[in-house]
Amino acid sequence: MQTGGMSVRRPLELYIHIPFCVRKCLYCDFLSQPASEMVQHGYVGQLLEEIARESGYYQGYGVTSVYLGGGTPSILPAADVQAILETVRRSFCLEADAEITIETNPGTANLDKLKAFRDCGINRISLGLQSADDRELKALGRIHTFEEFLKTYQRVRLAGFTNVNVDLMSALPGQTAASWRNTLRRVLMLKPEHISAYSLMIEEGTPFYETYHDHPELLPSEEEEREMYYATRQILKEHGLERYEISNYALPGYECRHNIGYWTGVEYLGLGLGASSYLQGFRFRNVPDLEAYRKINMKADDADWRLHQDITELSEKDQMEEFMFLGLRMTRGVSGSEFLERFGQNMWNVYSKVLPKLKENKLIEVESPYIRLTDFGMDISNYVLSEFLLDE
Repeated sequence: MQTGGMSVRRPLELYIHIPFCVRKCLYCDFLSQPASEMVQHGYVGQLLEEIARESGYYQGYGVTSVYLGGGTPSILPAADVQAILETVRRSFCLEADAEITIETNPGTANLDKLKAFRDCGINRISLGLQSADDRELKALGRIHTFEEFLKTYQRVRLAGFTNVNVDLMSALPGQTAASWRNTLRRVLMLKPEHISAYSLMIEEGTPFYETYHDHPELLPSEEEEREMYYATRQILKEHGLERYEISNYALPGYECRHNIGYWTGVEYLGLGLGASSYLQGFRFRNVPDLEAYRKINMKADDADWRLHQDITELSEKDQMEEFMFLGLRMTRGVSGSEFLERFGQNMWNVYSKVLPKLKENKLIEVESPYIRLTDFGMDISNYVLSEFLLDE
């Protein structure tokens, strides 16, 4: 595409999955597992071949963000992380101001490794803490203590990182509203630029599911969970972290650009085991079996057929629904102008029954061209967002 003699590249986000961890947490249903250094290194070699191969389809794109997630990406040797990013740079057009994030767990990165991450262009660290209470960490099956987190956080700052997220989790076994407020305040003393605060989800297939699915009384009550929810918004706001999405808070200018891309419909390519993609109206994911992934010859003509599965073309109805219930997760809401530009239809006509009802019930507010969830709407967002499913 040419505009005024300048090349305009289509934005693309990259998600790179590292499916390894020291030990799987008791609540975790992500695609991750412990593995030997030999298995990890072999996986990285296969991943480099995938990156190089897949890039050939996206030469008209400019990569605006790269996110190394897992698992625990920081478990890899620094040289492997450097090789991944060097291959990305060599294969894709990486924008000069691209946001590059790596998820890091306490105890998996010393100062030298963190400096190496910084040197190879990583400019954002996401630290998995979950709780500042060691008893709660032990109940989750985490491999670290709060003291070990503090040491890792100090190393992150010493390595020169100025954009740090801390992941926290509420409604944990044994947690109280008081201990949750204590976690928030202890973390805020460190002055992170971003906090992601999620409620524990009991996922099928995890040890937590076996323990708690039939015994919810062992977890904090709905009233306690609601108290934690309100405390999060209040305490973080008092410290200058504004809520910009249902579970995410940031200092101005430090919102996670990669996640905002997900919520606003930016195309993304998933690389590595089980990684999901959204491209040109299609969704698909990579094969989730490690042995199957490792056996794919990325240079063979049938590599894409063996690598990609669950390929689904989104109808216009699907895309409209996603525009609404992903965009409305953000506090800025969704734009009627963007809806019209993308779909050629007036948002208020498409949702002529839904929007007036939600507005009357004070679940959404209108500030043209935007509509957004009210605080009350955010509180019951699952219900509100389900209202945007269109009839066949």
